[in-house]
Amino acid sequence: MSIFPAIEPYNKDYLSVNSEHNIYLEQSGNPNGIPVLFLHGGPGAGTSPIYRSFFDPQKYRIILFDQRGSGKSTPYGSVSNNTSYDLIEDIKSILDHLVIKKSILYGGSWGSTLALLFSQKYPSYVQSLVLRGIFLCRAKDIKWFYQSGADQIFPDYWSDFIDLIPIEERTDVLKAFHQRIHGDNISLSNALCKKWAIWEGKCSTLYPSIDVINQFDQCSISLAKIETHFFKNDCFIEENQILKNIDVIKDIKCEIVHGRYDIVCPFKQAYDLHHVYPNSTLHIIDDAGHSLLEPGITKKILEIFNNHDQLIA
Repeated sequence: MSIFPAIEPYNKDYLSVNSEHNIYLEQSGNPNGIPVLFLHGGPGAGTSPIYRSFFDPQKYRIILFDQRGSGKSTPYGSVSNNTSYDLIEDIKSILDHLVIKKSILYGGSWGSTLALLFSQKYPSYVQSLVLRGIFLCRAKDIKWFYQSGADQIFPDYWSDFIDLIPIEERTDVLKAFHQRIHGDNISLSNALCKKWAIWEGKCSTLYPSIDVINQFDQCSISLAKIETHFFKNDCFIEENQILKNIDVIKDIKCEIVHGRYDIVCPFKQAYDLHHVYPNSTLHIIDDAGHSLLEPGITKKILEIFNNHDQLIA
């Protein structure tokens, strides 16, 4: 199953959410179709035109936006007034601005986190959830990828990732990156942003993909600045907040798609979510890692959205 042909937005806009941040917002497909709001990953990755092509443009009103500091939103790379709760309120502002009372939310990786957090704050806005590469933002989930876990799977990639960090500071890699990426040495900051993004890109697919790595590299500044800001602050949520509050969304249908060999966000996170979320369906992709562009994940996401009656039932 192939993605849909490339399309152009029928509307592009900037939504001012406060005196500082302006959010890039676009709409594609059918203006009278089923609203689906795409929540990109990172935080800080931004959207890409290819994301429009995962939805039938005859059936769906396809809404993409770049979260604070990401993509075409301004100011680029900003972490000022940029927290999970700010992003939650931005989603509400977007839906209110577009006069949408209920929408399907699609989110992958950090996008899945944000979709769940928004749904738990504003469940009445959510028609259904389609989530890929679940990230629960618990301390152990962050530690797995940035301290102890993924480094055992990809020791060569890890060695390249941390080679600019002094040996005596490698007991807290996230802290070391955060200090330097947000420091005054711009050339070092930019170099470490690139290291940060390429580490994630290399680990995101079952088989090496230069296209995926390049995609991460292109957004390295915003990705690294905003991810380190969020992860150093535990994503600005309570420990295990999503699973603790799952009853709030117990009546919202959820499709979970997760690669069995996901090294960025190990499958256990999807398993834990599904275990406490009776209204969820878990789709395990046995030949995939983390990326939306993994063939098996792409196929399953397309299948779910092509069966649109199930998402709006």
